[in-house]
Amino acid sequence: MTIDVVILAAGKGTRMHSDLPKVLHPIGGIPMLERVIDTAMLLGEVQITVVIGHGAELVRERFANRGVRFVEQQEQLGTGHAVLQAAPHLREGSTTLVLYGDVPLVKAGSLQSLLSAADHGPALLSIEMANPAGYGRIVRDNSGRVQAIVEEKDADADTLAIREVNTGILATPGDLLSRWLPDLSSENAQGEYYLTDIVGRSVSEGIAVTAVLASDPLEVAGVNSRAQQAQMERALQQSHAVSLMNAGVTLLDPMRVDIRGSLECDTDVSIDINCVFEGTVSLGKGVQIGPNCLLKNCRLAGGTRVEANSIIEGAEIGEGCMVGPFARIRPGTELAGGAKVGNFVETKKVKVGAGSKINHLSYVGDAVVGDAVNIGAGTITCNYDGVNKSLTEIGDKAFIGSNTALIAPVIVGAGATVGAGSTITQEVAAEELAVARGRQRNISGWQRPRKKN
Repeated sequence: MTIDVVILAAGKGTRMHSDLPKVLHPIGGIPMLERVIDTAMLLGEVQITVVIGHGAELVRERFANRGVRFVEQQEQLGTGHAVLQAAPHLREGSTTLVLYGDVPLVKAGSLQSLLSAADHGPALLSIEMANPAGYGRIVRDNSGRVQAIVEEKDADADTLAIREVNTGILATPGDLLSRWLPDLSSENAQGEYYLTDIVGRSVSEGIAVTAVLASDPLEVAGVNSRAQQAQMERALQQSHAVSLMNAGVTLLDPMRVDIRGSLECDTDVSIDINCVFEGTVSLGKGVQIGPNCLLKNCRLAGGTRVEANSIIEGAEIGEGCMVGPFARIRPGTELAGGAKVGNFVETKKVKVGAGSKINHLSYVGDAVVGDAVNIGAGTITCNYDGVNKSLTEIGDKAFIGSNTALIAPVIVGAGATVGAGSTITQEVAAEELAVARGRQRNISGWQRPRKKN
């Protein structure tokens, strides 16, 4: 099947009260339109056309590298008019699937069912709602065949009582759509060209219309306001939480975990409250994440423990490591098995060997640290001279005393010891002791200054 996907994303989103186009607002950390494009691409070899309007340049810029075509709707005259802008790009013999940039959680499985039902005529994705206010009603005849979709503003009392509603998502043979679109009329309560009018046209030509019932209201819900955005965010996060727990993950409070991207967990993972996962995160078997942590684009091997209030971004953490509390692990950090990075420690672009420890109040950046190294509290690698960044190398089993400044580029050899309070500017050879600090003087009889009368 040749599939042409048309995504309607031209609306201003007035009720969002934002300069950002509505379809660029995130759900679960991902712009709504991006979610729709990603889902469409799961359907196979598709051609995607995005109809844009308000904030067109921002949308073009955001998705310039996604391989989608953009067409602009200069005036917002309804869904039928929007699809008409994409009509010149619909391929002969294709099936056209119409999606919405502000309906971000639609599932590929539902769309596959819809496409399968659109072999010979239009197929609509519908849903039954306890409170269908605001939606177009699907009108059926006594035999249950779809006859029309009536928008709420055009509906009489009997039609308003119908609970099955149109989600707006539909699939139809592209040749039929191309023939019907130019004949749409704006003679209705809103003065717009409704795409749903093709249903009546199809019925009048004796072409059956199919309604495929969606099972999950979340996947067909649209976002038109900040309140709806927040409601969808919470519903999505709750869905993530249930999926994690069904897979064996322990969540101390399922209502207080946010996944803004993808989170992959092995067995016996435990996640405490108020944790946020951004981008792509992988947690190995038995990983424990303490409260109030942020993990972004990182991978943690089995048995690692992250204590409270820690941030890990762009890092590879080996097996059985300890991180935190209050640690900041910045991009480019690699911790080998059993390494420890503790209280108020910041690392950046550093490789830390197996069993090495940076336990307290230190900054280590642009460095290679060997195995079984101990780096004392208050140690920093001075890696930036205002223009260039330089490397610090620390050999296996070296001991760096507290309050040491390592002025890069510099090498501390294997088994070397650096005395506390030293400023190291030259290489320390293996097994040597380096002490680089001012000599202590004790002055007897010292009188403190006193205030004059």
